[in-house]
Amino acid sequence: MVFRQIRNVPTGAYSYVLGDSCNRIGIAVDPVEESQDVLLALIGDLGLDLHLILLTGAYPTAGRSAVSLRNRTGAGVIAGSDSKHLETYLQVAHGAYLAFGDEVVHVIGTPGNTRCSVCYRWRDRLFTGATLLIGSCTNASIPCEDPGILFDSVTTRLFTLPPETLVYPGLDANGRTVSTISEEKASNPCFSNRSRDFFVTLMSA
Repeated sequence: MVFRQIRNVPTGAYSYVLGDSCNRIGIAVDPVEESQDVLLALIGDLGLDLHLILLTGAYPTAGRSAVSLRNRTGAGVIAGSDSKHLETYLQVAHGAYLAFGDEVVHVIGTPGNTRCSVCYRWRDRLFTGATLLIGSCTNASIPCEDPGILFDSVTTRLFTLPPETLVYPGLDANGRTVSTISEEKASNPCFSNRSRDFFVTLMSA
């Protein structure tokens, strides 16, 4: 098992490298274009071959970064279903799973920010992109297409996961690098003891 978190300092965006060290297969989650050289150097140092690039949302910057990394490595790109602007990528739906070597990543559909937003669960870790941030719910730079659906996605599909599940977001909301489902469910001010109507009003303000 290989796991690394990479933070792009100017943007506060996180990307991740997951790997099966026995089979020397790696995948990247939400690679940031400005950090690609760092990511590729890390993958090389770990002795991995990059096979897949996983996107949690169909944002223009994510698409450009994925295309750039695909052109440099030949890795396949995975995005959520209904990704209108990502027709050339392999699209996956809620409940799908992705195997790399002896490892498996589970796809959790979490529409809301975009209709094709997904999270990825690997072992005891959950990669949430912009769907769930640590102690927050979104970022001013990320538009939210449907706040009500986002609330449903988080409360019914993420907060029902085992409480000890580690939450690794796609953006730095407050300087922290990891949380848990239990902590976010109990103390995230956007969701803890909040109604759907409250959340929609909050996101629409």
